[in-house]
Amino acid sequence: MKSKVAIIECRQYRSELTDRAVSAAVELLGGWQEFVSKEEHIILKPNLLARCAPEKACTTHPQVFAAVGKGLLEAGYKNLYYGDSPGNHLIGVEQTAEGCGIRQEAEALDIFPANFSEGQQVPFPQGYAADHFVLCKGVLEADAIINICKMKTHQLERITGAMKNTFGCVYGFNKGASHARFPNADSFGKMIGDLNRLVKPRLHIMDGIMAMEGNGPQSGDPVPMGVIAASADPVALDSLFCRLVHLDPALVATNVYGQKFGIGTYEEEQIQLVTEEGEISMEEAVSRWGNPDFKVEREAEFRGQLNSISFLQPLLDRKPYVKKEKCVGCGICVKACPVEPKAIYFRGGKPAYHYRRCIKCYCCQEMCPKKAIGVKTTRLAKLADRNWRI
Repeated sequence: MKSKVAIIECRQYRSELTDRAVSAAVELLGGWQEFVSKEEHIILKPNLLARCAPEKACTTHPQVFAAVGKGLLEAGYKNLYYGDSPGNHLIGVEQTAEGCGIRQEAEALDIFPANFSEGQQVPFPQGYAADHFVLCKGVLEADAIINICKMKTHQLERITGAMKNTFGCVYGFNKGASHARFPNADSFGKMIGDLNRLVKPRLHIMDGIMAMEGNGPQSGDPVPMGVIAASADPVALDSLFCRLVHLDPALVATNVYGQKFGIGTYEEEQIQLVTEEGEISMEEAVSRWGNPDFKVEREAEFRGQLNSISFLQPLLDRKPYVKKEKCVGCGICVKACPVEPKAIYFRGGKPAYHYRRCIKCYCCQEMCPKKAIGVKTTRLAKLADRNWRI
């Protein structure tokens, strides 16, 4: 059976438009009753990376969150809660949600915060990469999770969407520790696959009305994509995102391991795209809503021959760097660094890097509130990717 993905055009964050788009997408998938029952304790899991204003396209827009909440309440679902583990665990969940506009919408709908302020270790012996996770207690108390993710780029995994958004189920500083345990795109993607096998969100709804391109997941630029998309298959949903921005889904590790672990599929022939007008092809979807100019890392990672000349690897790595003219010296990047001793430190009032310690997790870039950390690719790396791609 093919994985069904619903895609609805929605160009603005106006409640009447977002409410209709979310409801239409869910109806195309069979309705709320296809995924949750009314007696269940349901967690709405938005992306709450940081206290960013909605117009920055860093987090799930409050209108999309509200549309999901209203749709469930109107259908008779009363046991609704919300939560996420923010990137900066020193800032509380509710404070972060307030800065994003989510808390206000939740309170207006009487949707209460779940316990994302405490964690509990959960064994996962069947994991391929991780044999345990420290999950937020709110996740463990839930019967069902509805994942309300954001369409945006990510410096480690190329994109962050449905699969990656489950990382917010991991409690507090354990997110940073996970980057130290799984320091590259491949191992991190495998861990995200394990996490999705464990928490198993029932439904994934993607806010793609305004996406983030470029230096995501926090420091990129908003770009209109004009869609709400939804699926029970997070891999298929993320692969739709990839194809809309002309990125090969097979280059995204979370897609690769999501398919390998049986979570879903990124194969085009195994995905059924549905709209209010009926079923459409992926080619038609890309023609209607695609953006070939979307700024995302599309080049294949270099592999193969360079394993035998590993001494060149430091010259091939993509590295974070400080844009000193934007840096205000707040120190959030240092706190976000998951390695000990830290790979980033202060020198002359500005952060600097010990690159030999840096594991290229980009937590510093992800959490910088001033877009003061970029990621650079060396000329040799660009040449290698262009000429030795496999």
